[in-house]
Amino acid sequence: MTNDVSRPLTLRDVSEASGVSEMTVSRVLRNRGDVSKGTRERVLTAAKALGYVPNKIAGALASQRVNLVAVIIPSLRNMVFPEVMSGISAVLEETELQPVVGVTDYLPEKEERVLYEMLSWRPSGVIIAGLEHTDAARAMLKASGIPVVEIMDVDGTPIDSMVGISHRRAGRIMAQAILKAGYSRIGFLGTKMPLDHRARKRFEGFTEALAKSGVEIADKEFYSGGSALVKGREMTSAILEREPDLDFLYYSNDMIAAGGLLSLLDRGFDIPDRIGLAGFNGVELLEGLPRRLATIDACRTEIGEKAAEIIAQRVNTPEAAVETVVELTPTISYGDTLRR
Repeated sequence: MTNDVSRPLTLRDVSEASGVSEMTVSRVLRNRGDVSKGTRERVLTAAKALGYVPNKIAGALASQRVNLVAVIIPSLRNMVFPEVMSGISAVLEETELQPVVGVTDYLPEKEERVLYEMLSWRPSGVIIAGLEHTDAARAMLKASGIPVVEIMDVDGTPIDSMVGISHRRAGRIMAQAILKAGYSRIGFLGTKMPLDHRARKRFEGFTEALAKSGVEIADKEFYSGGSALVKGREMTSAILEREPDLDFLYYSNDMIAAGGLLSLLDRGFDIPDRIGLAGFNGVELLEGLPRRLATIDACRTEIGEKAAEIIAQRVNTPEAAVETVVELTPTISYGDTLRR
């Protein structure tokens, strides 16, 4: 299908929506001149509702675009996103486009601010993690007039295009493998909850699959901060202190699962017979652990490559038909911590 990319918004659009002159709109948005509080609020409200972002390169370039692709991700500390970036960079290296990165720390309001600043430089495209955004961020993306690819997730409706896996499906796959292996007293441990929407969706798919077999989560341990080996150790100790008879622990990512594994080995647990455990992401860096973690590959590099390919195709041939939904298939690795 052919993508219908809307024209970028202008000062005139904000002027018409707010009922004031373009000159006044310009003064408000540049924070210049003497403008009444009521008029200023009216202009800012109209601009935000429309998704208007000022053009910082207006008049500087005939094309009104720069050869940058805005890549907006929640974290650089998480080992997942550098692999996504490597996929994006590998594809864009063959073009005139260059990625520029903004980090949101999983905070919707910060994502909105980062997006506003990056769009003001008129990039040629946007690659942004996740499908959940504030109303203002969605308005800006829709009004940008450039290709937008939301990545990592396909459990929802994209603004323009999306590339990723179904996290609900990933959760179901893991639940089915755990049940098939004969485990029944299962705990879930997650970080960045509830801000990490993809971890939340995996949890939903996981619990739904368990419920269909008449099994409920025995306990859960959530932490609002980031992932680390030490946090995995602490969370594992906490959940087992409450429920010592758990026979399986499912972690929202490999990093805290690795901490949990080290904690269980230190305490002499027989893995995977007395207790099994699994993570998510398939992080290669953790392959040197005493046991290979059960996990699911999130197709990170391929997601970056596919997203960059869509942007490059749309920039080079705006009228070309490209895929708007690219769903990749998550695959399970049993490792040494999940019975087969």
